[in-house]
Amino acid sequence: MSFRSVNPYDGSTLGSVEAWNDEQLERALQGAARAAPAWRERHWSERSAILKSAAEVLRARREELSRLMSLEMGKLIKEARAEIEKCVWACEHYAEFGAAYLADDLIATDASRSLITYEPIGTVLAIMPWNFPFWQVFRFAAPALVAGNTALLKHASNVPQCALAIEAVWRAAGAPAGVFQTLLIGAERVTAVIADARVHAVTLTGSEAAGRQVAATAGAHLKKSVMELGGSDPFIVLEDADLTLVVAQAVSSRYLNAGQSCIAAKRFIIVEEIRDEFLAQFKTAVAALRCGDPLDEDTTLAPLARHDLRDDLHKQVAESLAQGASVVIGCVPGPGRGAFYAASIMDAVHPATRAYHEELFGPVAVVLSARDESEALRVANDTRFGLGASVWTRDAVRGERVARQLACGCAFVNGMVKSDPRLPFGGVKDSGFGRELSYLGIREFVNAKTLWIR
Repeated sequence: MSFRSVNPYDGSTLGSVEAWNDEQLERALQGAARAAPAWRERHWSERSAILKSAAEVLRARREELSRLMSLEMGKLIKEARAEIEKCVWACEHYAEFGAAYLADDLIATDASRSLITYEPIGTVLAIMPWNFPFWQVFRFAAPALVAGNTALLKHASNVPQCALAIEAVWRAAGAPAGVFQTLLIGAERVTAVIADARVHAVTLTGSEAAGRQVAATAGAHLKKSVMELGGSDPFIVLEDADLTLVVAQAVSSRYLNAGQSCIAAKRFIIVEEIRDEFLAQFKTAVAALRCGDPLDEDTTLAPLARHDLRDDLHKQVAESLAQGASVVIGCVPGPGRGAFYAASIMDAVHPATRAYHEELFGPVAVVLSARDESEALRVANDTRFGLGASVWTRDAVRGERVARQLACGCAFVNGMVKSDPRLPFGGVKDSGFGRELSYLGIREFVNAKTLWIR
């Protein structure tokens, strides 16, 4: 078995990597176990220094790594550069604040001294997706490593070159052998790795189906897990919103990364008073997007990462149209050999359509109407997902009131949903559980230990 890198723009094979045998996997598990005691005992300043060095390596190799992302999964080159810069930010943030996030908490009790300490949990297995092949890994790895854990990465099978490049970044940064390793294994071997006594926790970013399976396996072996799964984020536009701002942000939020983002706006819930005006402006802006070579600076819509993903998306769209939804623009696969899907908008989506309930992982926007703010909230929360949401209004107080009523992990007022190392990131309902980033994220994979002293 091998992992092939296929350029989704032109279908060319970039290379392949052989999957590991049992002996190679065993060496990696042994390596993590051997590295763990010395790594956890290192002073936090030493671990922080390696994060700072990783940031420097990323900056120095930005063009090389960005090009690799564009070739291997189709990301626009300008978006790939931004992704590398965000990884730099995460490394520098946790290098600066990691010690403070994990400082002892003193608690007043009947003891002479009582406190909570935060100690590394051990080795964390990360199962990561292809859509943000560097950022998804670094937002887990930076806090996990600075906390004193060792890390194993099982990356998506279509981005093996990115997976190996990430390991190389940590090696170049000075991480000791065994502290961060990429596992070249297929999904069928993940269960055995989770079950291994040398693995102490697991984090997954991926599909709802994968999350259910991995969480069940982790639970069966009594291991801590964090699940960041799918989303069907509402984008609520109230009647007093600034439509010029809203339309520009709507396009960015839906079509960034060719719409392949769990926190992309997917359901545009528009108050009826401004619905027609919004839809006209939105359609014009979307029609201006152009498919092309992701390495071309002028391309504004990338291909999907694989042809099968495009086919699955089109099936969802076609069935939704057959169930009563209507085409505003697009809703067809793109031309040529690439895995393109046309920039699309669907209207007249209702609860009997697939598009109302399912996540559309690609450049397809769903427009829903609401009579007023109250109905917009009801529609926004009428989903099994609960990752992100945004509210658009000229009245920030009103926007906050609405945002507080949204059943999600991240609610933004007059801004598109995004992840930020300073803020916790994660969802509720079928979007998963646990948090990444901020001080909450770094504390997911530590032992919060009580000390009581008299």
